[in-house]
Amino acid sequence: ELHADIVVAIPLHWRRQWQRGFNQSQALATAWADQLRIPLRSSWLRRVRSTPMQTSLSPTARRENVKGAFQASRRARFQGKAVLLVDDVLTTGSTMSEAARAMRRAGARTVIAAVLGHDH
Repeated sequence: ELHADIVVAIPLHWRRQWQRGFNQSQALATAWADQLRIPLRSSWLRRVRSTPMQTSLSPTARRENVKGAFQASRRARFQGKAVLLVDDVLTTGSTMSEAARAMRRAGARTVIAAVLGHDH
């Protein structure tokens, strides 16, 4: 059984969200939150700077690319919460790790990674 208090999607930078018109991680998070009957709180995590696409970068460059890219929003209440963090694809784990770090800094007790696919 999954013991998470809230579900959060990996956010896109507002500019990329606007260009795409959707966030695939948000769509997954919404579906999983509904299915698991756990509150969705994606507005609690923000991408505070735009980052180049990770796909063409080396593992080291990926880590540097997303360093400091995420921040808990002012209205976030992560303190003591177990968070199910959703992304569409996991490759090196750099994005997931950096987003989890931002939520732990804001007080999250546990961050559980959930992804649809894994790209080697």
